[in-house]
Amino acid sequence: MTGKGKQQIGFAEVPLDQACGYAAEDADLTWRLYEKFAPLLSTDSEENRLGQLFSQVEMPLLAVLVEMEWAGVALDCDGLQQLSADFAGQIGQLEQQIHQLAGRAFNINSPKQLGEVLFDDLSLSRGKKTKTGWSTAVDVLTALADEHEIVAKVLEYRSLTKLKSTYSDSLPPLVDQGGRLHTSFNQAVTATGRLSSSEPNLQNIPIRSEDGRRIREAFVPAAGCVLLSADYSQIELRVMAHLADERGLRQSFLDNEDIHRRTASEVFGVFPEMVTDEMRRRAKTINFGVLYGMGAFSLAKDLGISNAEARQYIDSYFARYPAVLTFIERQKEFAREHQYVETLLGRRCAVADILSKNGQIRSYAERNAVNYPVQGSAADVIKVAMVRIARSLQQQGLASRMILQVHDELIFEVPEAELATMRELVQREMEQAVVLSVPLAVSVGWGKNWREAH
Repeated sequence: MTGKGKQQIGFAEVPLDQACGYAAEDADLTWRLYEKFAPLLSTDSEENRLGQLFSQVEMPLLAVLVEMEWAGVALDCDGLQQLSADFAGQIGQLEQQIHQLAGRAFNINSPKQLGEVLFDDLSLSRGKKTKTGWSTAVDVLTALADEHEIVAKVLEYRSLTKLKSTYSDSLPPLVDQGGRLHTSFNQAVTATGRLSSSEPNLQNIPIRSEDGRRIREAFVPAAGCVLLSADYSQIELRVMAHLADERGLRQSFLDNEDIHRRTASEVFGVFPEMVTDEMRRRAKTINFGVLYGMGAFSLAKDLGISNAEARQYIDSYFARYPAVLTFIERQKEFAREHQYVETLLGRRCAVADILSKNGQIRSYAERNAVNYPVQGSAADVIKVAMVRIARSLQQQGLASRMILQVHDELIFEVPEAELATMRELVQREMEQAVVLSVPLAVSVGWGKNWREAH
């Protein structure tokens, strides 16, 4: 209590009567919504499985997320402080190099000034003007990266300044007195049903860059523990193979093949041992591009090839995996008829825009009709796994704790004496979360920080 009749809520001082009124209204509206929607959830049928999803997955998961938020994760603040200093040094060097390449000093963080340097002073091609001046968006700069050395320096500068401001500078002040960081998991925010996190968002820390991996080194276990990371391998492609009932893809997963190498072999018409790294990279882009409804134009842009060549790749893919094309068309037809699509466990997403007369809006809805069941089903799987693991931890009386969920990865804080038990338990529960026509595969690692565990 601060002041007369006031309650401290977060960082704001709110009069006690207002706080009570707000809390009462919040509870009242929640109850009214419950009375409205509960009957709809209780009418389970073969066509409507939402009630079962709610009662057996989402509600049990709520308690799991509360425990995870309460537990938090230990953070090496000294390590992040040193990392911030390193980033500051690199950023300063890049700033000098960029100014030298530009021939003058300017504010690199100003899109207007940067655009003037790149497109007026240096006359770089393929510029794109907006109402406020030259566009310096990432996609524009990435397309120009080979044209002038300054572009790559600017992209690196932006990456480092974002890592510094978003993570190494911002995370340490958020830890509690015990040195632990507590995020909030959002259970019903994303359209696909995937979990997200906020305040802070821990789901966007880069893993592909060395600097991003250095951020993960600061996430550490409590004394006497290790961090254990368990990650689903290519879960969305496995879900696609199951939903589409595509024999070729299913066989690849059953044979534990490198799916991208297999696709490259099929699409490019060469033996698997002849597939080059570049072929595999392109096949990976095609695999996920088809999954997300990518057309020839977008694929050509991603791979840096002509539209005709991209179209040939897509046609070759569907020729080799015809059931995937059938699945795509079947999903669109279902969506046009019902104005919704659903996941393996019955989670629904409305796609009424699939009937729109606007071609752009309709195309977006068609892509959602295809990728929502795949992404949403993957979200269902990991939620089921989280509930199963939490139940097993309680039943076995283990001290290990689930502390983070990031996309297809779960992170645990594990006492060293429980490591062997947890490795087996987590892998089993994740791989047996649901039964598909292809096996679910989980890679498990552990270490003294998140980077080492992953």
